[in-house]
Amino acid sequence: MDAKVSLDKVRNIGIMAHIDAGKTTTTERILFYTGQIHKMGEVHEGDTEMDWMIQERERGITITSAATTCSWQDHRINIIDTPGHVDFTAEVERSLRVLDGGVVVFSGVEMVESQSETVWRQADRYHIPRIAFVNKLDRVEASFSGTWQMIEDRLGVCTVPLVLPIRNEDRRLEGLVDLIERRYLVWDQETQGAQFEVREIPADVVDDAERLRELAIERVAELDDAIMEKFLAEEDVSPADFHAALRRGCIEEGIIPVVGGSAFANIGIQLLMDAVIRYLPSPIDVPAIQSVDSEDVRHASVDEPFSALAFKVVADRYAGRLVFIRVYSGVLESGGHAFDVSTGKGMRISKIFRMHADQRLPLTQAEAGDIVAIVGSQDIATGDTLAAKSDPILLEKIEFPDPVVFIAVEPRTEAEFDDLLKALGTLANEDPTFHVRTDEATNQTILAGMGELHLEVLIRRLRDEFSMQVHVGKPQVAYRETLNAPIEVEDRFDKQAAGKGQFAHVRLKLEPLPRGGGFAFDCAAPTEEIPKEYRSPIESALRGTLTNGPVAGYPLADIGATLIGGSFHPVDSSELAFRAATAGALHRAYSEGVFELLEPIMEGEVITPADYLGEVMEDLARRRGEIQELQQRETVQILRVSVPLAETFGYATRLRSLTQGRATYSLRVERYDLVPEGLKEKIIKSRGY
Repeated sequence: MDAKVSLDKVRNIGIMAHIDAGKTTTTERILFYTGQIHKMGEVHEGDTEMDWMIQERERGITITSAATTCSWQDHRINIIDTPGHVDFTAEVERSLRVLDGGVVVFSGVEMVESQSETVWRQADRYHIPRIAFVNKLDRVEASFSGTWQMIEDRLGVCTVPLVLPIRNEDRRLEGLVDLIERRYLVWDQETQGAQFEVREIPADVVDDAERLRELAIERVAELDDAIMEKFLAEEDVSPADFHAALRRGCIEEGIIPVVGGSAFANIGIQLLMDAVIRYLPSPIDVPAIQSVDSEDVRHASVDEPFSALAFKVVADRYAGRLVFIRVYSGVLESGGHAFDVSTGKGMRISKIFRMHADQRLPLTQAEAGDIVAIVGSQDIATGDTLAAKSDPILLEKIEFPDPVVFIAVEPRTEAEFDDLLKALGTLANEDPTFHVRTDEATNQTILAGMGELHLEVLIRRLRDEFSMQVHVGKPQVAYRETLNAPIEVEDRFDKQAAGKGQFAHVRLKLEPLPRGGGFAFDCAAPTEEIPKEYRSPIESALRGTLTNGPVAGYPLADIGATLIGGSFHPVDSSELAFRAATAGALHRAYSEGVFELLEPIMEGEVITPADYLGEVMEDLARRRGEIQELQQRETVQILRVSVPLAETFGYATRLRSLTQGRATYSLRVERYDLVPEGLKEKIIKSRGY
């Protein structure tokens, strides 16, 4: 497996999808057909390679992104299988940051679902070329053409369909027509789909296949003049020319090649693998990485200085602490040294592993294009840049969303308190969307995460991995506060301390920002009033004070602060004095301004059989939910809804009981909005304000 492979034959890809689209099953088939595993696992039987955690196998969902490596036609493919559940969005975010290409799996039955859109937009943000794989085409109600057309409509992209599914009279999937090679492929189920037979295209679908082939060539012709000439002259386009042009279109123009099949029925995976190496970029096809604090760049080459990004930290019972890195340039030796540019500390790299889920293959070195795990310093965190000390470069960190749900926990006995904090610290190091803090008012330990399931999984990990039994409070919502109208405030700090004066005077203008605006700081004060060296401490003091709002003690959001003036003393002014004056001005704003409470609003889809539509809509109305759109697809109704996060606790159980377990939903936090007045009073009282 670890023979040397040239960089142009390396693919770093992620497999992404909505929950239950068949992502892990697809990865399992890829590993089987590439010879990486010798028995295919099934999600429903709890024996898949990539879902190796006990909880993943019990729940039948992917919780943590798992990395593996396989070979296909002399190419090395590094794969990260990412979770589909919205609570584990950080796993998708960090994976996308270090990948060169992606395979997005869509269910041919449900087509484009809400979480499919979420991962698609995440991939857009990182400019990742993608292939679409339409799965579950063995299901009678599946539609390949309906799915790729919906991908175009819903996601606003241009697709190029590459296959045509062939069904018998009972609408059972028999095989796929490879449109470009003009061949009909039928998979042999006795070899579990490892072999397929090439046949003539059935006469009754030849016209459909030619029409679809022409559409594919026409779309690629728009990107390539030579193909356009042949297309207009009605000359045949060779498969090699077509593939080369579609590769350029996929990498440079965002065109989406679409293949299909059924992972569960072992149909179409080889065509997907061919598409991965034909159309997705190698490390040398993507732009060089750029430093965030200089003009430095690193190209994907072993001849450039070493640089890598740490994108995941995992507590490992054997190795202690595994850090997953993407190597962008140069070579890293096992037993050698690296420099953590983010912390300014050097470290020795004691071991390097190529990962296969939770199994490790030791390596002597890692080089440009590799995704590996290392054992080194305890100080490396997610998002840190590793580089050669002689030639450092700082790469952009990975941004993660803020947690939206929190719970209070306490150990069974006081004696276990230190062990609990240590275990929680280990879990927080692994997961950047899991926060731990102590509530100063109640002295409780508060855990914050992305949703009920996220926190449930972490509590279970405390029990299974750290033998910690804890008492858990009810889930609470992470509300925010914001300013209702602009306000100007000032504060003067003028004190004597240890015989030395401390002086600072600041004038601030605070104003509300649009929802989702976060916090913005601007300086309009002349330098003769506030010298430049005091501006950074003022901004820092603002950020520090905004964590505790005046309404109910929640963090403030969507606020713009402008430093409009003030004064200083050439001898007595200091950073400390300006921090104190800034905090004083902000507390003055708290008492004089009008502040509101904001709550997280979730958006997404509820998919229910038509028989239960009335009950589902009634229940959503009780939860302050709004139905934005109602669509019928086959036998189900799809409701696009928005509902306050506070009203979704226990929703999974309620929806199951309303629909006899037949409805599904996927919701994610999309925005914050004002809390209704009556509810606001209730929340404030419950906080003791």
